[in-house]
Amino acid sequence: MSGEYEEQVKGEKMEDMEEKEEKLTLEKFEEATEAVSKVISETKLVYSEHFSNMTGNKVYFKPENMQYTGAYKVRGAYYKISTLSEEEKSRGLITASAGNHAQGVAYAAKLAGAGAVIVMPTTTPLMKVNRTRSYGAEVVLHGDVFDEALAHANRLAAEKGYTFIHPFNDLDVATGQGTIAMEIIKELPTVDYILVPIGGGGLCTGVATLAKLLNPKIKIIGVEPAGANCMQESLRAGKVVSLPSVNTIADGTAVQTPGELLLPYIQENVDKIITIEDSELIVAFLDMVENHKMIVENSGLLTVAALKHLNVNKKKIVSILSGGNMDVITMASIVQHGLIQRDRVFTVSVLLPDKPGELAKVSTLMAAEQGNVIKLEHNQFVSINRNAAVELRITVEAFGTEHKEKIVDALKAAGYRPKLVKSKGIYEA
Repeated sequence: MSGEYEEQVKGEKMEDMEEKEEKLTLEKFEEATEAVSKVISETKLVYSEHFSNMTGNKVYFKPENMQYTGAYKVRGAYYKISTLSEEEKSRGLITASAGNHAQGVAYAAKLAGAGAVIVMPTTTPLMKVNRTRSYGAEVVLHGDVFDEALAHANRLAAEKGYTFIHPFNDLDVATGQGTIAMEIIKELPTVDYILVPIGGGGLCTGVATLAKLLNPKIKIIGVEPAGANCMQESLRAGKVVSLPSVNTIADGTAVQTPGELLLPYIQENVDKIITIEDSELIVAFLDMVENHKMIVENSGLLTVAALKHLNVNKKKIVSILSGGNMDVITMASIVQHGLIQRDRVFTVSVLLPDKPGELAKVSTLMAAEQGNVIKLEHNQFVSINRNAAVELRITVEAFGTEHKEKIVDALKAAGYRPKLVKSKGIYEA
């Protein structure tokens, strides 16, 4: 490395440090906390007996899914807008979002008396689009993923002079999000671990930085979807990395490129990153609905699923539930897949002679084993010789894996040779 280049790098690092010292300070976090307290809903910690018993820890949830806009994003949006000049607000605001930041900016802009344009991916659930419009914002649908919407929002800002509010790569926005840590530590001063979802990194940057300022012993665990782990890859590379594509049901954290302004804070303050498969989010959704009667969107469920990955005991853990904006079609699909994953619903295929009374025999057997039949499919064309066999596919509601196996064993004992039906085919039970 040449001396000239080395001095340049040192200069850039010093500028970065000056920026850090100026922006994410305790004073700024206190200022943001006072500002956002005027507009947010109070989200007291919720103790989870279910997850505490399951993990051997004391588990609490920070239910940002209960915010007025359905997510934590209103914090960063409102604080950022509060720092703008009247001239900046008068030009109109613009941002890009998969849904939660959109609603946060739309609502905060309405409170500030500023116009707002929100660019959202065409794949955004209708509920999030309609909620954003309900706050008075103009919605532009563009691109299949967030990063395409973001690029279009930047173009519109350049063409029309809008003031751009980045959903995560902005230190004021991150400061606003970090107010969550202030509330957590005020309510639970002895917290050991805070689990934070990561998309672009704004929430994690704010929460991790403030938590470490208040108590360096607190462990901060970032949680990403396995199919959109841009921050994890960036940490491995030591620089911002863009994923070639993202693939996850956690649409709020489906980000290809994390914030370059945020990476230094993540490097310094986050102790570990855990990645979560989509299948784990499905099970976590059922757990939250059944045990806490809460609707939490997939990105918010990342920290719930991550509880099983922590190899700790007797610790006080707070999982941040970042949002609850989920449309009912997605909910229905997740519930169905979750019930199947947990063997609460399964389909079994049996072959029967095509003669009166055979279906009644199977029905009687199911009733005796307390299996609730929710669907029957009778296929007479499985064999040329209908007297030899017709196929009966039975979709059954069970109590779980043990009950499912008991039903299948009863069918075997009756001589039916049942085969379990999966979406990818049939296999022997």
